[in-house]
Amino acid sequence: MSKDLVVILTALNLEYQAVRRRLAAPQVHRHERGTRFEVGTVQGTSCRVALGLTNKGNHSAAVIAERAIQEFSPVAVFFVGVAGALWDSARLGDVVMATHVYAYHGGTSEDDGLKARPRVWEAPHGISQLGSHVARMDDWADDTPGRGSAPQVRFGAIAAGEIVQNSRLSAEARWIRQHYNDALAIEMEAAGVAQAGHLSGAPVAIVRGISDRADGTKNSAKDRDRQPRAAANAAAFATRLAVELVAEQEGTAMSQADGARRADRPGGHVSNTAHHSTVGIMAGTVEESTVHMNAVPKAAAPAGLLGELDGFREHLRRHHAEGALDDDTYGEALAELGFARRAAGESGPGSPKRAVMALKRLRGLVAECPELVATLAPLVRAAGGTA
Repeated sequence: MSKDLVVILTALNLEYQAVRRRLAAPQVHRHERGTRFEVGTVQGTSCRVALGLTNKGNHSAAVIAERAIQEFSPVAVFFVGVAGALWDSARLGDVVMATHVYAYHGGTSEDDGLKARPRVWEAPHGISQLGSHVARMDDWADDTPGRGSAPQVRFGAIAAGEIVQNSRLSAEARWIRQHYNDALAIEMEAAGVAQAGHLSGAPVAIVRGISDRADGTKNSAKDRDRQPRAAANAAAFATRLAVELVAEQEGTAMSQADGARRADRPGGHVSNTAHHSTVGIMAGTVEESTVHMNAVPKAAAPAGLLGELDGFREHLRRHHAEGALDDDTYGEALAELGFARRAAGESGPGSPKRAVMALKRLRGLVAECPELVATLAPLVRAAGGTA
């Protein structure tokens, strides 16, 4: 994981430009499939940002988010832009940070009507807590004269669908009020990004500036005035959040490094076990009183890991047969398992990372099966990741 880099994605060019204006010396980074990112640092900080444009819609956003996660291994993925307010509590220009995301178009059509099949992704606890902290600091907003009252940050659900919502009378508007009436804002990308983060094991934050009220009053003339302001506010809060998140990660890394250095000093303790405990070592050979250490102590690990991955396939098959995994999830899980096994069996420098990411995506797919999640944890560690 890159402890100093956050991916920020946007759907519209004006949202992209609002974030880019806060970056110093952005440089183009081209993905092998043609997707272009710009990587720069938040001005005045060491926080790096990989900025990308997804275009509109959950599907496109999911693909680009997954691509960015694989390319950069970021601390987190932020989706930043504008949205419509569903209730009058959020003012134009305010910022909404999602506590959870609804994919509101899921449902089943039956003889007695359309029934909701909710999909929801909850925001990671740590990022939600940090977002609340940044909001309380109240020093993140752009104080340019003429921008009116300072925006507020609101925390709540965001509804993500596949259409531009601009009515309070339409069937879609009534559907949202009936099934998702706690949502503060509505937009078209958050569900895709949340799903990509869920499958990849990457934390996701959705930050939206309110540019309209999704009530029939939205039009091009008003968008030209309101969208840039809402996008700028969302960008200001998101980049400040990214800076705080990276600083937190760097602080944790420094604490761990200090602990390791203290342990290496004379008289330092390797662990908090009793002083008279026994220390074991892995040795290649022992000749009389000389211990010869292997240059690569984990040389036998890949074969063992491959066997464990092959064994996990049987666990998946059994859960599928018992109905715990549906056909689609089972198929995707087998594909990720195959990818992880191939990466684990390769000797290239990036192979362990690819194996770990595949196993984490697999863990996201089987998250509702605690037994499978528990079985995967040691496999992730064995592949070189953290469970």
